[in-house]
Amino acid sequence: MMDVTEDRHDLQPEVNMDESQDTDEPAFDWMKTPQHRAGSSTAAADQPDRLADTSAPAEATSRSDAAEHGSREERSSDEDPASAERADAHLEPSPTTALQMRPPEDEVRRRTAQREAAAKAKPVAPRVLQVLMAIFLPFLLLIAAVRLVATPAFLWLEYFRPGFPGDGYGFSVDDRLTYGSYAVDYLGNFAGRRYLGDLVQPSGSALFTDAEVSHMADVKNVVLLTYAAGLLLLVFFVVSYLVLRKRRGAFGRGLFAGSIVTFVLVVGLAVLAVLGWDRFFTDFHRIFFSQGNWTFQLSDTLIRLFPGQFWIDSAIVIGVLTLLVSSLIIIFAWPTKRSAEDLRQE
Repeated sequence: MMDVTEDRHDLQPEVNMDESQDTDEPAFDWMKTPQHRAGSSTAAADQPDRLADTSAPAEATSRSDAAEHGSREERSSDEDPASAERADAHLEPSPTTALQMRPPEDEVRRRTAQREAAAKAKPVAPRVLQVLMAIFLPFLLLIAAVRLVATPAFLWLEYFRPGFPGDGYGFSVDDRLTYGSYAVDYLGNFAGRRYLGDLVQPSGSALFTDAEVSHMADVKNVVLLTYAAGLLLLVFFVVSYLVLRKRRGAFGRGLFAGSIVTFVLVVGLAVLAVLGWDRFFTDFHRIFFSQGNWTFQLSDTLIRLFPGQFWIDSAIVIGVLTLLVSSLIIIFAWPTKRSAEDLRQE
């Protein structure tokens, strides 16, 4: 009897008392080494039934390991920012994030239209500069012509030209040129009224009366302000050139427009002067010398040095010089086919 019992005990299979079904393999694939992957694939091929029977405990164990691993990652991320960044690297981006959401079609069309309008919009600054050039060029050319006339050289040409009226009170041509040069120089320097007030004739009498000196001081203020305005206009045109030089033909178009305006303006003033010189001359002085101290007698020095014919010749020379320069600018800045194409592209 004892032998049979012992044989039965020998025939019974050994029972595995380890119910944890735990293995030494990592819970996640990304934690497995090449040796683990090779071993798991071999074990899966040799024991399919065992894997099927132990799937439920393994899944439970994997979930617990994942939870524990996640808690470890959270703790480590709090302690180590670098480990948090490595953990975030394994997270896949959500397909419904705000960056991946497309705005409505109406919004897309509106933004597209705005971009196209901005691309086709013409810059305002070049247009404004060209308009200002057209307005300021007549004044710059007129001031430059006035500066050329207000020189002793022009006095010399006037006094020695045939047909210029002489002085009926005894001034010779040399006297006129000497005294007239003092008056012209006074307009361009920074001297006070004594520059003219202290001048005396050979007889010992004052060359200019107090009224004449006062009027010349007023003329000097106007002339100096005019020269200062001319310098500012010259600076403006230099700056305009520096701004517009990168745009082909833009500076030339501004000069062309200004020359047209200058030509029309000078021709209009010339017509007014021809139709009534006395009225034109009087209105000119009333604009700049409203105090009315510009009327003198024929025996006064200013009238003897600068008679009416002198002012007529001065106006003619200023007008001719201005028209000549504006005509040259029109010729050289005349719009061509290429410049017209550049204007359309702007």
